[in-house]
Amino acid sequence: MTRSLSWRALLAGSALAAACFGVLRAAETPQPERTTLYVFGTLVEVTIEGASKSASQAAMSEIGHMLQQVHREWHAWDGGALVGLNTAIAEGQAADIPEDLSKVLQEGQHLACLSGGLFEPAIGGLIGLWGFHADTPPTGAAPDPAQIAQIVGKHPSIADLRFDDPKAWSQNTAVQLDLGGYAKGAALDLAAEMLKARGIENAVLNAGGDVNVIGTHSDRPWRVAIRDPFVWGAVASIQLGAGEVLYTSGNYERYFEQDGQRFAHIIDPRSGWPVQEIVSVSVLGRDGALADAAATALSVAGPELWPQVAADMGVEAVLMITDDGRMLASPAMASRLEPVGDEFPTPLEIVPLPEGRALDCLND
Repeated sequence: MTRSLSWRALLAGSALAAACFGVLRAAETPQPERTTLYVFGTLVEVTIEGASKSASQAAMSEIGHMLQQVHREWHAWDGGALVGLNTAIAEGQAADIPEDLSKVLQEGQHLACLSGGLFEPAIGGLIGLWGFHADTPPTGAAPDPAQIAQIVGKHPSIADLRFDDPKAWSQNTAVQLDLGGYAKGAALDLAAEMLKARGIENAVLNAGGDVNVIGTHSDRPWRVAIRDPFVWGAVASIQLGAGEVLYTSGNYERYFEQDGQRFAHIIDPRSGWPVQEIVSVSVLGRDGALADAAATALSVAGPELWPQVAADMGVEAVLMITDDGRMLASPAMASRLEPVGDEFPTPLEIVPLPEGRALDCLND
């Protein structure tokens, strides 16, 4: 009896010790910290793992302030520094701009050059004409074709910008800058660098499905889904390694319909009309601004031209979904995609990429 009681007491004590040790370890392991902001017309969620609560909150406060600031400065329609520059350009004048805006505009020049002009941040006039400058989709009829042709005929290009810090200007008064095609990527790149500078080793930044990751998720890669543009759900998932990014441009949210035809927000700068054949392009890489801009450029390039444009822009992993449901993937992307369920919605069509052309974009 005595031995039995002692054995039970030993078991109970061991269980209590194990429970206490478990609680202690749980207390020592920092819980993930999250914050959500509304910038660039979407919700941006930041998740930090493996850091103390105070370190996480300090980092989130810093990047939250930065994101709100660049949202104000880079917004083409909301009274910030970019609005001031657009107004000055339209009046044939120069404007003083902040250093961060100057840098992101010069980055935009380089990206536009790499795309062969298919990514063009200077077509804010067309975006406004179509009504895609607001966070909510436009209503009503398509613009007058003559108005579209008038703007296209003036060939607004971000290459027309000139800089003499802190001033910027363009002799082409049709240039109206809208950074929506790569602002999220550029901003999340800045946020990721700020987190790493603060010693944050594991984090994910998610801006409406566009993702930058730092480190890992509980000692395993971060896993994200690529949205199905036709039905609720995902067409595939992908594991992101440390420092990778995944960006998608899609025509399934911001659009309006007229006489049975859908007009979406991605505008072809060559014609001034919305892209029709492509509903989604996803780009995997290590540079958010590049992936963001490339997803837009490849949507404009369409199913025939996109492999060459991808090669020229230096992106290797691409998934394109056409309006008839085809899934076109570069070999690098196909090797990373995993079906959600037993199989992909439609079979992957593997499209090899050619050699990239040597474009003179070093001194643009």
